[in-house]
Formats: sequence, structure tokens, C-alpha cells
Amino acid sequence: MNTNAIGIFDSGIGGTSIWKEIASTLPYENTCYLADSKNAPYGKRSKDEIIALSIKNTEQLIAFGCKIIVVACNTATTNAIKELRARFELPFIGIEPAIKPAALYTKTQKIGILATKGTLSSQLFAKTSDLYAHHTEVIEVVGAGLVELIEQDKTYSTEMYQLLESYVQPMVAQNIDHLVLGCTHYPYLIPLLRQMLPKHIQIIDSGAAVAKQTKAILCKHQLTTPNTTTGTHRFYTNSSTTALKNILPTQEQLAIRLLDF
Repeated sequence: MNTNAIGIFDSGIGGTSIWKEIASTLPYENTCYLADSKNAPYGKRSKDEIIALSIKNTEQLIAFGCKIIVVACNTATTNAIKELRARFELPFIGIEPAIKPAALYTKTQKIGILATKGTLSSQLFAKTSDLYAHHTEVIEVVGAGLVELIEQDKTYSTEMYQLLESYVQPMVAQNIDHLVLGCTHYPYLIPLLRQMLPKHIQIIDSGAAVAKQTKAILCKHQLTTPNTTTGTHRFYTNSSTTALKNILPTQEQLAIRLLDF
């Protein structure tokens, strides 16, 4: 089983930002990525819908023989990770907005969180925020429409720039010094954010931390691969393959498959 793949799922292509960190940190591991783009974004859906979709994705990855599941979606993690861990026996890695480091290092005592409605309204997000940021003003902004534009391959469009700027400028005006990206799609917006944010504002995402945790959990459960050659990677989407092809490295594009799930 140790040579089986690390399963990764997201409500679309955004979780590839997590996949890239995992592939870099664990180069000998095989991976299997599931992009549920047909149902994106999860942030607009009810908790029950998110749980049902997360169960469906997990079952598909288990059918592929995955040894561990990375829920590379903030909304799915904050709404469904508890139910997934109760229902399935294999290990799960979740992802949450990185509030802790932002709250720890802020000097203005004001941090911004850009996330989906589903993440910001979840009980897990509220618990994390209360635990780590109770002495910090947390300015929450719902990034409505951002995921859809990324999925439509419009990341660098004028429409995206104007929409993103309308979300971040009010946070800048309130003197934030850290911006936490609370959706795995959003790291693909960092080049645009660098253009519109003052240089002193730190942008934080969870990718590296998730990869580090994945490595730790594999070691804990003695699931690390014995392979000493570069791992293989498979990507599945239930929508157009175009967005995945445009966002993945050239050598990975041949591994993209259309799948009805």
C-alpha cells in the first residue's frame, strides 16, 4: 500500500496549488488529483451539499486505491472534515486559512481574510479565529466570483483585476498588514495581489504547511513510499480539461483525464 497514491481533491483546479507543494516536498510519492469543477464553487453551497460532495470525492479516490486523502479545499475542510474522518478509516489532511501566523506576527493588530462564504460561515473557521486571533481585528471579505473566473481561465483578465481590487482595497484602507488567502484557488492570484497591495503587507497561504503535515502523517502511519524515483501524477476533472492544462506544468498535462464523477 505504501506505493499507492496520495489522493487530493478540490472543488476545481485551485487545489493544484496544494498539489504543487506536496509534489515538491514529497517528490517520490505518487499522487491522484480530483477536480470537482462541475460543482464549483463549494463556497455557495449548503453544509449538507458540501459534505455529500466531499464523501463522493473521497469514495472516488478510495476506488483509485489512494492511501491518504488531502482535502485541498478550505470550504470542504471547514464543513466536512469531521464527517469524513468519522466515516472513513484512512488518514485525512485538511486545510484551513492560516490565521495563526498572521495573528502572531501582525504589528497593526489587523489582518485580512479573503475566503469563500462557505469557509467564513463555518463553525471550524469561527473556532480557529477565536483561538488564535482573539486579540486581533480580523477583517473578513467574501471573494465572490473569484473562483469562477479562475475556473474559466480568466485569472489575469481585466474583470478579475477590478473584482479583486474591490475586495482588497477596503482591507488596505483599514490598515491590515497580513492578508490570509482562505481558498486554495487564491494563491494563483498572488501576482495580481503583489501589484495592488503595499509592499509591507504579507500574503499568507497554507500550501507549504499542508505539504509538511502530509509528510508527517505519512511517516506517523508508516505509509511513506519506498520508491526512489520521481512519482507519477494523475489528474481527473468532471468538466473541461482546459483550465487544468493551463495551470499545470507541461510535463503533467498528458496525465489529465476527463471523468464523470
